[in-house]
Amino acid sequence: MDSEVRELRLRNPSDYKKWRTFLESLNIFNFEESEVSGIDLTLGIFSGEDLVATGSLANNTLKYIGVCNKNVVTGSRFNVIVSALVNREFQRGIFHMFVFTKKKYSASFQHVGFSELASTEDAAVLENGKPGIEDYLGEIAESSVSPSEKIAGIVMNANPFTNGHRALVEKAASENDFVYVFVVQTEASLFRFDERLRLVQEGTQDLTNVKVVSGGNYMVSYLTFPAYFLPSSEDTIRYQTTLDARIFRNKIAPRLGINKRYVGTEPFSRTTGVYNQVLAEELPPNVELSVVDRVQAEDKPVTATAVRQAIKADKLSAIKALVPTSTYDFINNNKNELIARIQKGMNINGN
Repeated sequence: MDSEVRELRLRNPSDYKKWRTFLESLNIFNFEESEVSGIDLTLGIFSGEDLVATGSLANNTLKYIGVCNKNVVTGSRFNVIVSALVNREFQRGIFHMFVFTKKKYSASFQHVGFSELASTEDAAVLENGKPGIEDYLGEIAESSVSPSEKIAGIVMNANPFTNGHRALVEKAASENDFVYVFVVQTEASLFRFDERLRLVQEGTQDLTNVKVVSGGNYMVSYLTFPAYFLPSSEDTIRYQTTLDARIFRNKIAPRLGINKRYVGTEPFSRTTGVYNQVLAEELPPNVELSVVDRVQAEDKPVTATAVRQAIKADKLSAIKALVPTSTYDFINNNKNELIARIQKGMNINGN
């Protein structure tokens, strides 16, 4: 029987049920909001009215690839659905893309031009196109740093940059020859990426052995770690953080010579708490993990959440003890814009 590629509309209950039932028949069961909400397009291969393959696009990421190979040449439907998705990305002007898939499908994606970034026993994340991870790392690598030196890394959202973040960077800078500070690039925070990057740069500009850079698509992004930004189960958080940690351990740290990573203790965020646990399991012995106690202000841990709550309440006086002068001045000068973002529904809780 001839087959054809059709679009599935997941907001249509009938299409969603057919899509989910088919994927569950292939032992794909993760349909949490954090995984499904970002889907822009879903395609299916139909044999008559039977769904026999499917795949989805979420921005530049291929997701939920599922193929039934019964009674067909092995790989033919896989090639058709992946080719259809890649062509749709090209039509949207996207030429660098990623895929999340079951580990057993990683080799199939590698056969059609994808490169594996990291994998676990169950899952893999791969990329295709330019600029890839080697281009990203080549652009940010500090040429004056010798691989024999003590080089550290810190990944932070800095929403906004606080005295707690500053203390973490100071400690790393005092204990190492050079420090890369990676600022999360994903736009899912009250403070926009360019604002957060600027505040970290301004708040650390006196530390001459510190370089502040974008985390790109490879560190705590919607690509590798959507559960960081959306409510998710602990299993989902652990699965995503493991991939994120392995990309850092296997790709980023070796290329930049990073041999130590610093994190702050996390008394409030369940997601970040699980992430720290996974980092402690995954990074050593390749990369040492240093967990640093949070600094206190008025007997309370300094958190970016407290700063955002004070902005919402229009109590800027409560912020002064929590942030560097550069951050305070930015908040003071942009208070109305920040409050307007909150009033429009920007979430100020979480990370």
